[in-house]
Amino acid sequence: MSDSIRNIVILTGAGISAESGIDTFRDGGGLWEKHRVEDVATPEGFARDPALVQRFYDARREAVQKVEPNAAHRALAKLDAEWEGDLLIVTQNVDDLHERAGAKRVLHMHGELLSALCASCEQRHKWSEPLVGNPACPGCGAEALRPDVVWFGEMPYEMDRIYDRLRRADLFVSIGTSGAVYPAAGFVRDAREFGAHTLELNLQRSEGSYWFDETRKGRASDLVPEWVAEILG
Repeated sequence: MSDSIRNIVILTGAGISAESGIDTFRDGGGLWEKHRVEDVATPEGFARDPALVQRFYDARREAVQKVEPNAAHRALAKLDAEWEGDLLIVTQNVDDLHERAGAKRVLHMHGELLSALCASCEQRHKWSEPLVGNPACPGCGAEALRPDVVWFGEMPYEMDRIYDRLRRADLFVSIGTSGAVYPAAGFVRDAREFGAHTLELNLQRSEGSYWFDETRKGRASDLVPEWVAEILG
């Protein structure tokens, strides 16, 4: 298969980080870490109770710094280092495990826990400390920092760049995603329409599984290293 493949787009979701101990975004009850998604992952929730939202993300930010990349992250970092064609890892995850594993061609479409966004000057800053005390923005000095995370109702980052890469992809691979959250859930359909081969690596079939040319079921830490070894030949 790799002889005809030059350009690869990979989408990763919560399933790839779950094996590192990071909870998936929401369970069947629409909750995230026992909170209603509407309370902690929407602009309205932040406007209603900013201290609650800041504490929630402060806890997530602290927790993510205590976990480690797993075999799936490391395998994608190996692919990133050795693949001579175009490669883009688009992640829905807000952790930094791809980067800590060594991957460089990564795009965080939903933002990053280890980043703060200033609502005043709109600058982003690397951030590993709590935000609940309203620390000043390093850029403009305003006490207007918020988590640099895309909430429901907000536009994901760099969509033009993602669609441009999907247009040119020979292979689209989805890893550990539910296929339930748009616009990412629609990427497989876009990639197929542009002529890419499509592959799903997941614990179980996603909601959009019928759009994929091939589905492989299992743990990401098993499937991803196997697939990377296959694609690198």
